[in-house]
Amino acid sequence: MVTLTIGASDGAPATLAAERFNRHTFWCGQSGSGKTYALGLVLEQLLLHTRLPLLILDPNADFVGLGTPRDGADAPSAALLEQRDVRVLNSPARDGQRLHVRFNDMNLRTKAAVLRLDPVLNAEEYNVLLQFERDGADTERADFLDSLRASGDPARARLATRVENLGILDWSVWARGQVAAEDVVAERPDATVADLSGFAHPDEPRAAALALLDELWEQRNERRPVLIVIDEAHNLCAPNPATPLESALTERLIQIAAEGRKYGLWLLLSTQRPSKIHPNVLSQCDNLALMRMSSARDLAELSEAFGYAPSELVLESPRFPKGRALFAGGFISAPTLVQMGNRLSVEGGADVAVPLR
Repeated sequence: MVTLTIGASDGAPATLAAERFNRHTFWCGQSGSGKTYALGLVLEQLLLHTRLPLLILDPNADFVGLGTPRDGADAPSAALLEQRDVRVLNSPARDGQRLHVRFNDMNLRTKAAVLRLDPVLNAEEYNVLLQFERDGADTERADFLDSLRASGDPARARLATRVENLGILDWSVWARGQVAAEDVVAERPDATVADLSGFAHPDEPRAAALALLDELWEQRNERRPVLIVIDEAHNLCAPNPATPLESALTERLIQIAAEGRKYGLWLLLSTQRPSKIHPNVLSQCDNLALMRMSSARDLAELSEAFGYAPSELVLESPRFPKGRALFAGGFISAPTLVQMGNRLSVEGGADVAVPLR
């Protein structure tokens, strides 16, 4: 068994079983608990000691430094970390290789969700999209809108107006011949960090995340393992999605949570509150990491959802100092309180300090 050293418990090293990340994991803690820092530590350990590829959907650019050792890090471990193949796909707010996905390669349901098309309520426009899907039309080309309007077809003209009103062609997330994130993930580097921050339209990161999840699902029968890490997971897996794109994302994650394990598609979901995650996803998690959480309602929900975590330890959570976590489930031999150790890599998203005189 390969163990990942993550900190200390009662003065002894605390470890997780690397092999048991083949189950879905729920990681939670309120703001200021050290949740993101601690999660980065565990991801570093997975990079150092396993060949399990990581896909990290990173909404706040917290993990863009995952492959870069910090000053003062343990030299042998830092050297190993630098050898790992960590690809960072950046949002428009950062320099470096950009995060792009291909609209053309999306499945019909996802394209319709991006366009906010209902097959019944918007039957004619949806049928145009269906024709494009059948014919393999290039919907990313520069003259796409002009070609729709020049066709003389009222349904195509309405679709052009919809696309223009939504501003979809102006989204910077589209590949348009550039390297797409789908291709990077397909190479299975040690880690792919998809920086979802910094996009002009809130649907752009959702479209990028769904394109990647769809691609992994389409290739599921290859049974090529990957750990899908979603930080601030409530942004992608809300219990009450409000738009077609949010609904499509949530439904895909429900499907992966329910069926993905046997294909090697494993989730690690990190968020501040369990109530922010769809219950059909939460209920599939066999591993729990709980950091400080003060809400009695949330703690009661956790105790009910994760019966393998002793309620008396869960109820200690409001008194946890920063960096302390309760680990329970298949990846640890017994429920354990752990004071997390130090990270090797640069943390991307530190708190903003109060300006002092």
